[in-house]
Amino acid sequence: MNISEICKQFPILKEKILDKRLAYLDNAATTQKPYCVIDAYTHYYSKLNANIHRGVHYLSEKATEAYENARVKVQHFINAPSAKECIFVRSATEGINLVAHSFGKVFVQEDDEILISALEHHSNIVPWQMLCKEKKAHLRIIPMNIDGTLNLTTLDTLLNAKTKLVAITHVSNALGTLNPIDIIIQKAHAKNIPVLIDGAQSLPHIPIDVQALDCDFFVFSSHKCYGPTGIGVLYAKAAWLNKMPPFQGGGDMILKVSFEETIYNELPFKFEAGTPPIAEAYALGVALDFLQALPMQEIIQYEAALTQHALDALLALPELQLIGTPNPRIAVISFVWPGIHPHDIGTILNDNGVAIRTGHHCAMPIMDFYGIPASNRLSISFYNTEEDIAQMMQGLHNVRKIFKR
Repeated sequence: MNISEICKQFPILKEKILDKRLAYLDNAATTQKPYCVIDAYTHYYSKLNANIHRGVHYLSEKATEAYENARVKVQHFINAPSAKECIFVRSATEGINLVAHSFGKVFVQEDDEILISALEHHSNIVPWQMLCKEKKAHLRIIPMNIDGTLNLTTLDTLLNAKTKLVAITHVSNALGTLNPIDIIIQKAHAKNIPVLIDGAQSLPHIPIDVQALDCDFFVFSSHKCYGPTGIGVLYAKAAWLNKMPPFQGGGDMILKVSFEETIYNELPFKFEAGTPPIAEAYALGVALDFLQALPMQEIIQYEAALTQHALDALLALPELQLIGTPNPRIAVISFVWPGIHPHDIGTILNDNGVAIRTGHHCAMPIMDFYGIPASNRLSISFYNTEEDIAQMMQGLHNVRKIFKR
């Protein structure tokens, strides 16, 4: 795997930040886009642009073909049984909200329970809080350990006859923890409880096979796997989708409309109301092609080695405190420097051309668990290098000089 050749495919990596080379270490927030994805977006609007599904003219048919081909690419990428089980949404967040609304409307009643974990992104907390408030149900939490892993000793008790759904992150966006979702799914299914997996942070880094996982729902975002913003995917087993009402009403999710009643369309269109993100779907398909052409096992090994290199470098600064020490860890490291606000550290690193994320990372319960308001987070991709880590460390040495630590 030639990292320098891969880097050449990402035009933004050539940009200068305050006359410094860009060291982009904010990939958990969003990834950069290769030329092929950028070109696909431009190609769609310059060569294919038309609305889809009901047009009989050439452009409409070509746009429809491009859109539905992207769905098939998603199916193959995650090994879904059918493309009809792959729903295009605006983001992983919208995918979770769709399930909370549509699944919750039918299957969650008063005093029922939804089980999530202490490691969730707000997107996998707030929709379930809203559902529980509406239905007078209860939100239960799998607790976490100080190292940033889940404490599964309580799982058998938490999974009970009242549990209607488990919604769990695959990889923590704040700590990089790789959760043992296979164990959680097996235990939940033993009690006939469906499971939703938030794969926003896992799909860019490890192979996903929804049939092998046997999850009932799986969501991910395009922009975190080198595709465009504004589109995500909800995979769901057809058996659930057929029982769930539509999330939104309008064009394309209907088969027949009269003032007396509406008959809903077949899958997947039942859950895709209105004009969909056609260009975004097309470009997402190209991004998945790009990823599939890469040697995934080498990518996994490279990212793991670079993450460990970054950990070793950070540990060489005794002033820093790592937040969580999960093992296994996927491409994310959070740390604090006592007495120095993360935003100040982020600003000084930016002056050195380094992009990291500072704040609560949409994971306030994790920050509360560790007793901190915010942290610094670096997140790694296969286009990152040891030079990026060295540049970050130089920025941290500048922090030490400025604050005289």
